[in-house]
Amino acid sequence: MATTKQRLALSIIDFLSSSLTDGTLTDEDRESVEVAQSCIAESFKVDPTDATPKDSQSLLQIYSVYEKLKTKSPAPATAPAAASASSPTEAQKKEAESLKSQGNAAMAKKDYPSAIDLYSQALAILPGNPIFLSNRAAAHSASKDHESARADAEAAVAADPKYTKAWSRLGLARFALGDAKGSMEAYGKGIEFEGNGGSDAMKKGFETAKRRVAELEAGDDSEDDEVAPRGAPGAGAGGMPDLSALAGMFGGGAGGAGGGGMPDLSAIMSNPMFASMAQNLMSNPAMMENLMSNPRIRDMANQFGGAGGAPGAGGAGGAGGMPDLASLMQDPSIAEMARNMMGGGAGGAGRGAGRGAGQ
Repeated sequence: MATTKQRLALSIIDFLSSSLTDGTLTDEDRESVEVAQSCIAESFKVDPTDATPKDSQSLLQIYSVYEKLKTKSPAPATAPAAASASSPTEAQKKEAESLKSQGNAAMAKKDYPSAIDLYSQALAILPGNPIFLSNRAAAHSASKDHESARADAEAAVAADPKYTKAWSRLGLARFALGDAKGSMEAYGKGIEFEGNGGSDAMKKGFETAKRRVAELEAGDDSEDDEVAPRGAPGAGAGGMPDLSALAGMFGGGAGGAGGGGMPDLSAIMSNPMFASMAQNLMSNPAMMENLMSNPRIRDMANQFGGAGGAPGAGGAGGAGGMPDLASLMQDPSIAEMARNMMGGGAGGAGRGAGRGAGQ
């Protein structure tokens, strides 16, 4: 006796034959159809010429009944099954979290391509996860792929506006792309969702972007089309540092006259200008060697290393042993090194901001 599959094969052969006789297929198709019938008969070991009674209904009739039943079936009946199929299992959630942790470890090692790959694997398991998207945005920023960082950060804030790290990473990605106003708006949203006036890091990002917007609106860029647009907020003319601002972060007023003794490291590293300088130093060993060969820089390093309040060379003897930055910058060689560390001014603000906020 024929199996169900064999009867279905016979029904298909019969359907093809009737399509030739009822005009659905033309004589030009006959040869191809007959070859198909022969292949089906041979594969399923059936004989279309067998006199055994066939099914009372043709394949076309059976399919017509199926279509009618399908349109009448209530949609909600299949909804739970679809929902359960799309919901990740506990094992999948654990796997995604493990991939995220591996991505974080890769970020700590500055292996940004691996971090991006691991976060992407986690997102393949849990698409749209705001934490994974935000972390991948940070990895893209660190890789200087600011367009991808912006796209991931925008997706993260859309998925969960209350996840404030994503707003911070969106702010720095926009800043790096030259969208100071959009950066300010992103940091503003982050402050709003953080509540209580926002965190220090978020407020510093907002103020940096706000200053840049003010500079652009004041038309400062028209004074020097080559240099000014590339200087970080807080930079003086020609892309050089604002010494009074830098001295304040190092624990005193302009000229190193503060009494704080030790610098405010968190303020220093969140400043886009310093982040850019540090990045250029790390990527250029020769620049670092030249920097440390300068006697005045060595004196300043000795003061940080415990020389106390002893005055350094060149007037680097502010209270608490802090350097007189204004005096240092009068040295042409140090001024030139500062320009180089700022990357010639090119893109310094964007790159610096990309390191400072939200990671």
